[in-house]
Amino acid sequence: MKLGMVGLGKMGANMSARLGEAGHEVVGYDAFSDASKVASLADLVAALDAPRVVWLMVPAGEPTQSTVDQLAELLAPDDVVIDGGNSNWRDSVRRGEALAAKGIGFIDCGTSGGVWGRTEGYSLMVGGDAAHVALAQPVFDALRPPEGGFAHVGPLGTGHFTKMVHNGIEYGLMQSYAEGYELLTRSGLGIDVLAGFTAWQHGSVVRSWLLDLLVRALEQDPDLADIAGVAKDSGEGRWTVIEAIERGVATPAISAALFARFESQQEDSLAMKAVAALRNQFGGHAIVAKIDDESGAA
Repeated sequence: MKLGMVGLGKMGANMSARLGEAGHEVVGYDAFSDASKVASLADLVAALDAPRVVWLMVPAGEPTQSTVDQLAELLAPDDVVIDGGNSNWRDSVRRGEALAAKGIGFIDCGTSGGVWGRTEGYSLMVGGDAAHVALAQPVFDALRPPEGGFAHVGPLGTGHFTKMVHNGIEYGLMQSYAEGYELLTRSGLGIDVLAGFTAWQHGSVVRSWLLDLLVRALEQDPDLADIAGVAKDSGEGRWTVIEAIERGVATPAISAALFARFESQQEDSLAMKAVAALRNQFGGHAIVAKIDDESGAA
């Protein structure tokens, strides 16, 4: 196939390369990259044959909305737009309905694989009309691993909803490994933590690719000394918890993992300041004075 790729960052560039290696011709466009093969979205659309397939790998929110709005005026009926970013599923439903009014197809494709996807393949969770999915199937087949890795999970919006839950689970798994790592490290028993994790990689019920990546990180930096203890949340974890609340579904592990990330982003927790003040008020427990980072004085 010949298709357009909008967004040539880490994911978009690697996906384009994998598609090219599979024999597809990719016309790439990114206003912030020298790798663009065309100068504008209009040029990208003009370079494609009908029915056109245009894949978006741009940040969620306004960048995706702006791109969809522009494509709505450039594409023709029977063309298809695929959003492979981490958009909110509700936005995907709305965008799909808006494009459908113009006869343009829309597929929301939850895409997992990160920087390893180029060589290992991507996990693709697709939502949309079956006819639109069929049109783009050669692209999905090239991006997924040799076996598995692709699912048409349902109608419009379901691809990004599934990816949202996927990322929520990822939060919980990462937090569990992280807590286990800290407990082993601070056990006081002289445990070879890396050796223990390496043993878990084979035969254990907790073996996983995330565990493999943690072992890799510890091999590179055994004490993680070069890494700040700050973990950003990119949005999907929040959305997962919100959707769970709206449906009355208990997600304590995912919620706790999300809140742990919030805590990591604070240099000085106001909540824990309040706890320290309360302990002092009712029990006379000592308060640890805050240190001035520049002078070192309390």
